[in-house]
Order: sequence, then C-alpha cells, then structure tokens
Amino acid sequence: MRATYSDNLTTPKTSNMQSVMISNRFILGIVAFSVSFGLSLVPNWNFNKAFLIGVITGVTIYAAALFVDRRRRNYEMLVLGSLRKRIKDMEGLKARLVREINQIEEHHNLLYAESKQLQAQVTESRNQRDSLNRELRTFAGQKKQLETEVSNLQTELNKLEKNQVELNNAFSTLTAEKRRLESNCNLSRTEITQLQTQISELQQEKQEIESNLTLLGRLKPQLEEKLYELRIGIQELEVKANKENQLLVATTTEKENIQAIITSLQTQLALQKTELHELQGQVSLLQEERDSLQNQVWELLQQLETFNLEPLPDNPKEDGIELSPFSQLIEPSINIDTTEVDTSENVPQEWTNFLENLPVYELQVLKAIIEQDNPKAAIKKIAEANITMPNLLIDSINERASDTIGELIIDSDSETPEVYQEHLIYVKKMIAIYEDLMARHASSN
Repeated sequence: MRATYSDNLTTPKTSNMQSVMISNRFILGIVAFSVSFGLSLVPNWNFNKAFLIGVITGVTIYAAALFVDRRRRNYEMLVLGSLRKRIKDMEGLKARLVREINQIEEHHNLLYAESKQLQAQVTESRNQRDSLNRELRTFAGQKKQLETEVSNLQTELNKLEKNQVELNNAFSTLTAEKRRLESNCNLSRTEITQLQTQISELQQEKQEIESNLTLLGRLKPQLEEKLYELRIGIQELEVKANKENQLLVATTTEKENIQAIITSLQTQLALQKTELHELQGQVSLLQEERDSLQNQVWELLQQLETFNLEPLPDNPKEDGIELSPFSQLIEPSINIDTTEVDTSENVPQEWTNFLENLPVYELQVLKAIIEQDNPKAAIKKIAEANITMPNLLIDSINERASDTIGELIIDSDSETPEVYQEHLIYVKKMIAIYEDLMARHASSN
C-alpha cells in the first residue's frame, strides 16, 4: 500500500517534469542557436558559416543542459529515496510505539481487575469481622447471665451454710443437754442409793426425764435425715458450680481463640493494604511511563512536522490515490477567532477564552459527547487520528477548563464520559459558535 502510494505520487510528477525539462532544453537550444547565428552573421555576413556555428552551439548547449538535468534528476532521486526510507522508519517506530501503548493499557487493565478483587476480599474480611464482633457480643451477654446465675447460687450456698451452722449449734446444745441429763441421772442414782427416802420423788423425776429422752430419741433420726438431705443438696450445688466453672473456662478459651482469629485477620488486612499501596505505586509508575511515551510521541510528531515534505492533496481519495495511515495523523489546525461572533450576551468571558484556547479535535470530542449516546467510538477515532488516548483527551479538556473557567466540565469517572449538567448549556453554545464560524469560513472560501 505504501509503495504503490509513493509510486503513484512520483510517476505523474516525473512525467510532467520530463516534459517540462525537454521543452526547456529545446527552448535553450533555439535561443543559443539564434544568438550564435546572429553574432557570427554580423561581422562577415556568411550565412552558411553562421548557420554551422549556431547549430554547433545549440547542440553543445542542449547536451550540457541534458547532462545537468540528468545529474539533478539523480540527486533528486537520491534525496527522494532517503526521504522514503526515513518515512518507512518513522512508520515502523510509530507502529512499535502503538503496540507498546496497547501492552501498557492491557497491563493497566489487569492491575485494575486485581485491585477490584482485592477490594472484594477486603469487604468479605470486614463482613467476617463484623459477624465475629456480633458473636462476641452474644457471648459476652451469655457470660453476664452465667455470672448472675453463679452469684445467685453462691448466695443460696451461703444461706444453706448459715442454716447448717445453726443446726450444728442446736445439735451441740442437744448433746450437751443429753450429757448433762445423763450426769444428773447418775447423780440421782447415787442419791437413790444414798437416799431411799426420796425414791418416790426421784422416780417421778426419772419418768419425766425418760419421757424427755424418748422425745429426744424420736427427734434424733429426723434431724439426721435433715442433715443427710442438706449434705446431698450441697453436693448437687457443688456439681452445678463445677459445671458452670467448666462452661466459663470453655467460653474464655473460645473467646481467646476468636481474639486470635481476629488478630490474624487484622494482620491479613494490613498485608492486603500494603499490597494495595504497592499496586497503586506500580500503577502510578505505569502512568508516568505512559506520559513519558506520550511526550516522546509528541516530540516525534514535532520532528516530523519540521521535515520539508511536499503537501499532499486536499482530498486523499481523488484520482484513485489512497492516503497511508501515517499521512492521516497530522490534521490541519484551524484557528478559532471568536471576535467574528458577538458572544457578550450568550457566553461569559471565561468561556470565550476557553473556546479560543481549545484545539479543534478537542471541540470535536465535546461535540461527540453531547450529540451521541455512546461517544466512546468517536472519541477513540479522534484520539487515534491525533496519536493519543481517549482518557488523555478528556484530561486535557478538563485541564484547560480548570485553567480558564476554574472547574472541570467532563465527568470521567462514569462508564461513558458526559458533561456536567451545570456546564451543558455553555458547552452547547460553544459548539454552536464553532459551527457558525466554520460555516462562515467555508462560505468565505
């Protein structure tokens, strides 16, 4: 495609140049013949000699012009070949740069997907942490309930111990009375043996004492049964207290395990945060590399614009000639002069300054964003035509807007770029002014 294009460019030019050179050589030979014929004819008036001299001078001058034209043509062909080679090298360099930029964009997309996955993992770990906190709160409530139950049991145990002490005191008093009565009985027996006269009285006392003893004998098994039942109750309460202590130990161990899990999750979160910071640093480095590559591409474009290349035809598809992709990269710039349109009543001064500082391709981007529902394809075409990327075009428009207006006008965070609602009216007026100027320019031309 490129070779045919260059050949198609050179073939009509070379044919035209050859015809022009032949006519120039012919005119030069005629002029030399006429001059030499006239100069040789004036002194002698010998027509044959003058004609012969004119023919010789015309032939020699024609041969010299032919030799000079051939040398000039060879030199031009060498220059044209060197320029073609340089253009091919520049096109290969441009293709390599485009491939590298595409690779960088793919790597950036992969890093963005990985960061999204890490964010999802962080949200899952946060949800797990919240569930663990809720479980800890429930465990703490259960622990408080168990502590209240244990305190109630301890109060009951204290009451039972007090009752047991009182029963022991009563039993000790009863045993003391029994011993005292036995001593009295012994004393009475000794007195009976000594004092037989008081037997009747002592027998009556003895009967009373024996009745009291029978009552005590009847009360003793009942008291023993009560003591046995109290001991069984105490043992059951001790068993319950042991079980509750075991439950407390189990809950404390589970709490410690949960705290260990929480600390491990926190360490994992810290590691993931550090990994996120590292990924963000890598993304910023990739963005800096992308900016440096973009600057290199612009420098290459500026170097290409400094070359003394012949201007291409205005319509690339006329006469069956098709432009190469490289020739379509440089778009002619159109200077927008807003002084031709009265914008004092429609657009503020800062918006007119913004319109004057805005290139044509960025105005085309704004027009595509406003007029199309999904302007991504149009923005991509404009970016490819200017050897840049869509997000860089949008960032450039926002930077110019912030410098002149003081605010951003395009929302680049959404899926499809769109103009903010409060700036939509002024952007539409800018585009209308631009279309009016273009229409006037076309009518004047």
